[in-house]
Amino acid sequence: MYESFFEMNHTPFTRGIPAECLYMSSQMEDAIGRLKYGADHQLFSVVIAESGCGKSTMIRRLSYELPPDKYQMLYLSDSKLTPRWLYAGLLDQMGLAAKFYRGDSKRILQKEIRRIRTESRKNVVCVLDEAHLLEKETLEEFRFLLNEDMDSVSPMSLVLVGQTELWEQKLRLQLYAAIEQRIDTMITLNRLDRSETGKYIAAHLAYAGGKQDLFTTDAEDQIYKVSAGIPRMINRVCSKMLMYAYQQQKRLIDGHMVRFVSEHEMVGGVER
Repeated sequence: MYESFFEMNHTPFTRGIPAECLYMSSQMEDAIGRLKYGADHQLFSVVIAESGCGKSTMIRRLSYELPPDKYQMLYLSDSKLTPRWLYAGLLDQMGLAAKFYRGDSKRILQKEIRRIRTESRKNVVCVLDEAHLLEKETLEEFRFLLNEDMDSVSPMSLVLVGQTELWEQKLRLQLYAAIEQRIDTMITLNRLDRSETGKYIAAHLAYAGGKQDLFTTDAEDQIYKVSAGIPRMINRVCSKMLMYAYQQQKRLIDGHMVRFVSEHEMVGGVER
């Protein structure tokens, strides 16, 4: 609706932005670089972040940057994932049927991973999202998957992605010591600072096309304050502002407008 008013070709602050057009902060570029290194060397990586701080963006970008002729990427996101359904989900993505007993499914999976590595010459990368919601039994199963050739070789790259409680309430505890000791790379995605918030807004407007300088510096200051630098919240505030500006037939969004909308239309919806 507001897109035509601002002469945009695309909606700027949406999850549907193509992976190649996503804004890459310095910390995101660093995270992707470390995960790509892990994909090449069959490492075990853990990524933690607050809700809305870019975990899904990171996964999408990683998938985009791993060419399918060199990597086989497997992705699972299920808060109720059990070991049995873990193997079923991975095998399904490989076009194989799981067995009733998880031990049989595990052997099929290990055999297929070896085939992919030796015959197809691809590295297998397994990403498990929402890992903070999983029970210890399922997380332990990934540790078993990493064991091969008497613990000397890891058959694939594993990436656990979750909110901060994945580390604070699970992996750092003695109960999970066997898993924690195997972690090769620990990555934390933090909130954007003020400068990065401005760059984030500019990148999304550039993707949309049309007029670029829609937000004044004061407006960006207020967006950063209201959103606390959380990308998902920045999207929400900016979308609200563009709709409000369209309704008011305003071509420029200033700090006063952001304060008004955040106080009257977003109470309780955004972190202060």
